[in-house]
Amino acid sequence: MKQILDTKDTFYGVKIPFRRCPVIPWQLLGSVSLPGTPPQELQLYQRDQEFSLRLGNQELMNSRVHASEEALAELSCQRLGSRPGPVMLIGGLGMGYTLRAALNHLPADARVIVAELLPEVVEWNQGVLAHLAATPLTDKRVTVKLKDVVKLVKAGEKRYDAILLDIDNGHTAMTQSDKNWLYSFNGLRGIFAALKPGGVLGVWSAGPDQRFVKRLEQVRFEVGEKRVKARGAAGGTSHWIWTARRPLR
Repeated sequence: MKQILDTKDTFYGVKIPFRRCPVIPWQLLGSVSLPGTPPQELQLYQRDQEFSLRLGNQELMNSRVHASEEALAELSCQRLGSRPGPVMLIGGLGMGYTLRAALNHLPADARVIVAELLPEVVEWNQGVLAHLAATPLTDKRVTVKLKDVVKLVKAGEKRYDAILLDIDNGHTAMTQSDKNWLYSFNGLRGIFAALKPGGVLGVWSAGPDQRFVKRLEQVRFEVGEKRVKARGAAGGTSHWIWTARRPLR
């Protein structure tokens, strides 16, 4: 990269040159229109080795900031404990970080079903984004379903050992309003029914919400809440992870 010298600064009256690197612009790699009203467009950008998923001016995910997405899977797997042949449903593929973390903590006989509504997001994770999370879609334990996660939840009575929701911007459902059902009282009852006894619901959120915690408790979930750093040990902004366990009885 060509460096540019500037001599505006001085030190004891002597002009001191400093190196100034040119700004690297973002490059649009792809975009896809989202269903619903008003129309919205999900866009994938790249800048050097950095990738960004955006909805208009709002960044949904960045490849440099993914510790909380990994924490969603790690904390949920810890809460789930050890059980033979666990079946996990993940709502939302993103950049694959939650899926990779889940695979790292699940046994060899586990099954992971990823519900992703947009085929373009799957294609990006099979192509330009594949290396970010060490190609999780190539794992034999993984099945991708191009379906709305709501439909899989409604059809899955006592089917899942864990359900992880990493959709939009958490329970506020920024990009698709129909996802609001998942986080409503009736939606949480549907998730409760879809989980096996002792099963765990993991939810990622950009911020806290005690009203949502109250709804979880009203459905009879045993709720755990943890604030995690977006960049892990490096700090940054905080996100929230809820792990809600269906009682064994």
